Amino acid sequence: MELLRFATAGSVDDGKSTLIGRLLHDTRSILEDQLAAVERTSRARGDEYVNLALLLDGLKAEREQGITIDVAYRYFATAQRKFIIADTPGHLQYTRNMVTGASTADLALILVDARKGVLEQTRRHAFLASLLRVPHLVLCVNKMDLVGFDVAVFERIREEFRQFSMKLDVADLSFIPISALGGDNVVTRSERMPWYQGSTLLHHLENVHIASDRNLIHVRFPVQSVLRPMSSKFPDYRAYAGQVLGGVLRPGDEVMALPTGFTTRIRELDLAGRPVAQAFPPMSVNVSLADELDISRGDMLCRPGNPPLVGQDLDAMVCWLAEGVSLQPGARFALKHTTRSARAQVKQLHYRLDVNTLSRDETSPRLGLNEIGRVTLRTTVPLFFDEYRRNRYTGSFILIDEATNATVGAGMINGPAV
Repeated sequence: MELLRFATAGSVDDGKSTLIGRLLHDTRSILEDQLAAVERTSRARGDEYVNLALLLDGLKAEREQGITIDVAYRYFATAQRKFIIADTPGHLQYTRNMVTGASTADLALILVDARKGVLEQTRRHAFLASLLRVPHLVLCVNKMDLVGFDVAVFERIREEFRQFSMKLDVADLSFIPISALGGDNVVTRSERMPWYQGSTLLHHLENVHIASDRNLIHVRFPVQSVLRPMSSKFPDYRAYAGQVLGGVLRPGDEVMALPTGFTTRIRELDLAGRPVAQAFPPMSVNVSLADELDISRGDMLCRPGNPPLVGQDLDAMVCWLAEGVSLQPGARFALKHTTRSARAQVKQLHYRLDVNTLSRDETSPRLGLNEIGRVTLRTTVPLFFDEYRRNRYTGSFILIDEATNATVGAGMINGPAV
């Protein structure tokens, strides 16, 4: 069954957690004891209704404040698809959490309060989704019950956001009017909005086409480990384990190993001990080759005529995730890219990006918590990468503080530094 990952975003109190709670409730993905606990908590808080947002606001601080301050992940499935939901915070100071939740998402679901319209945080989250190359964007105009289900309100918000989205790189944009509290157009079609003829949110999530979002042209197979059982049952077995990050692999295909540049052919592919006829993203498989080559963790298999970019100088956008330490020219970090590790130095900070106005501050000396900027990095070993817009997996990396081993930055590669 196909898996869809989607992230929710939007301004504070737009109803993100309530919407996800409604999805879980109406698809019968909540256990009876969970629902009973939510009902008890709702009564204790004095709520006049069952507060489904409590299914997502799992932290004690969130329950006390009534806001989401961390990324909450939930899982559910229907007959058509499996889903992983990332409920991300709306506050400015939690931009890093929004980046974390959306970095692996196939779809971003941005909520707008129908009473407030498009706000600064709405624009910021839409821009972050665009920056992270989330292929599909859905704008849900929530709390339509509080504006009398007025079609004019929905159309005004839709047109305002459409005008703003023209500044962004958004491939697929949809608009759905909903009431998360009442369940209108979430799982079932609303009788109170007969003027809306589009699909419900769940129907859209079940049917949005994501198969072509993955790069099936450029073969990318970073080697995670070398398998040598050294047993009497498999005396000559040698295979390379990893996840397919691009293209399609089949037995008999010619491949090239980087960094050596030697070529060979795929002898066999197996998944969980069983041979498979082909492998494609995001499958994790074992690859057996026809020839014995010197290949180890961090190396990459690709097509001889279609290799990735190779280099040590990177031009990248970096979102800074750490408190107490900043990114500035001359700083050194450990860098993790696919299965390859290196050390990296910041050679230049070109500008800091204001995610609210999309303006560039070229005088900024550093990047602090939740800030995004364009940098040039120099690594100690060559990396095998693609531009982030071509492949989100081989075009991304993380920066690690070598003293604390904490992840301090998330990067998206624009290309080789000039």
